[in-house]
Amino acid sequence: MAKITRGPRPKSKSPVAKPSKKAAPKAKPARAVKKTAKIKTSRIKTSKIKTSKTKPWTAAEVHEAFSRFRKVNPEPKGELEHLNPYTLLVAVVLSAQATDAGVNKATRALFAVADTPQKMLELGEEKVRDYIKTIGLYRNKARNVIALSEKLIAEFGGEVPRSRAEIETLPGAGRKTANVVLNMAFGEHTMAVDTHVFRVGNRTGLAPGNTPLEVELGLEKVIPAEFMLHAHHWLILHGRYTCLARKPRCEVCVINDLCRWPEKTV
Repeated sequence: MAKITRGPRPKSKSPVAKPSKKAAPKAKPARAVKKTAKIKTSRIKTSKIKTSKTKPWTAAEVHEAFSRFRKVNPEPKGELEHLNPYTLLVAVVLSAQATDAGVNKATRALFAVADTPQKMLELGEEKVRDYIKTIGLYRNKARNVIALSEKLIAEFGGEVPRSRAEIETLPGAGRKTANVVLNMAFGEHTMAVDTHVFRVGNRTGLAPGNTPLEVELGLEKVIPAEFMLHAHHWLILHGRYTCLARKPRCEVCVINDLCRWPEKTV
């Protein structure tokens, strides 16, 4: 009988690598896209403006200061161009973190074709973006303009509401926006506090405060009613052209003798 020979035994298979115990990182769920964007309506840096600790102004001094403002500029006007309460509202919303001059340059053409909420909706968000693309944050602002137009039509009959609380419900609008619209469009005695008014209120000691709201309430408390219609314009213009942030022009200031700022140059 022939002897049967066996071939070499097959090599054992290499052991299967064990799966790593370290689990793969879980993917973060995508965030929902908001229909409207929140844009800061003020860049007031409160920490850089020192609150005056000098004695408060007397009622006679406040009256004298605003009498001088009125004498120099009897009918002050806001520098945002607009055609009606709606376009004023849109202009103020667009002015957040932008200059009035820059907003005016963009809105002249925009308001020529869309001066009502309905016309703005017909124009559409993409075309609104094209008109305002020279303004900072123009994409978010275009979204807000369309959203506030929709809300005005749906909830307010296409008209700008005449209360601060209602205006503040509109996308892109805050307290300062509401105060500007109420004052300029409807003649309300409101005080809109922007960076200029905040600086003047604190630097002069007229209405010191750590927040825009504190300055607003302080100014409303001390300014006589006869001046309140134009008061915020006088203070804005004073801060924009005279009481400058870096180098105040104390030599031409009409209230330099009343001002409490210890560093004034006259």
